[in-house]
Amino acid sequence: MSVLDVRVAEYLRLRRALGFTLTEPGHLLPQFVAFLDAADAQKITVELAVAWARLPEGVQPAHWAHRLGAVRGFARWLATIEPATEIPPADVFATRQQRRTLYIYSSAEVAALVQAARQLRPPLRAATHEALFGLLACSGMRVGEAISLARTDVDLTHGIVTVRHPKLDRERLLPLHLSATEALRRYAAERDRLCPAPRCDAFFVSTLGVRLTMAGVDHTFTRLATSTGLRTATCKPRIHDLRHSVAVDILIDWYRNNDDDDGDEIAARLPLLSTFLGHVNPASTYWYVTAVPELMQLAADRLPDRLGQASGAGS
Repeated sequence: MSVLDVRVAEYLRLRRALGFTLTEPGHLLPQFVAFLDAADAQKITVELAVAWARLPEGVQPAHWAHRLGAVRGFARWLATIEPATEIPPADVFATRQQRRTLYIYSSAEVAALVQAARQLRPPLRAATHEALFGLLACSGMRVGEAISLARTDVDLTHGIVTVRHPKLDRERLLPLHLSATEALRRYAAERDRLCPAPRCDAFFVSTLGVRLTMAGVDHTFTRLATSTGLRTATCKPRIHDLRHSVAVDILIDWYRNNDDDDGDEIAARLPLLSTFLGHVNPASTYWYVTAVPELMQLAADRLPDRLGQASGAGS
């Protein structure tokens, strides 16, 4: 075992102890070290890292960037131990992630979607999707998180949902409004009446008594969004946009209820929103501020106060 093999093992062990799974780096970094050993290299260089990242042929540059990103993370850590380590830059490959434009649902649109779900047949399918879409619209949960809920994850006594994320080996608690708790309580009773012998422990079940699938939920959503006029040839809101809508509504509410605030208190609250949404990277939460014109305007309205404070501090 080479010195770099030992360092990779140390790096993965340390990062995983901090809560990161590092599944892909766990596969890629040993391959990279084997590449360095074959080249008889004693340290990481940018040239070798880029050459290894480009080994797969017939793939998109984003795939190369992903491979190089695994090396970059390791190299940053290793450079604190071995100063001769070269850290590959982030802009080697011409890739740019394009975020989709958000669609922010109005209360009326959410109500229309839930009402349309109520008309589905058979009754269990209607009850399940009505409750599911309602929960997504008020909690900001990811679809995958919601359909993965077990019955024991939904505390209908205290109104708390436990969201588990096996990929990140973490969980978070989401408090529900009383109205949401009551709606889920009604669904649970209807579910148990219509499906007294389910084939799994999922909270949301299909007409077969099994866990819902992402493809099935997305198909149903697309059908309902089209029938209610939400989805057209030029406007195609996604079910994931319900999550975005929750985040944006929370931020707008914070801004509107802090008219005399220059933004410091709202900035301090953003980590709370990150935790609520289950964001690993806070930058994912800050993105909402720049993605929605109304939020940009509310933030801009506080700019004079912020500039005034900076000017006063400078004088």
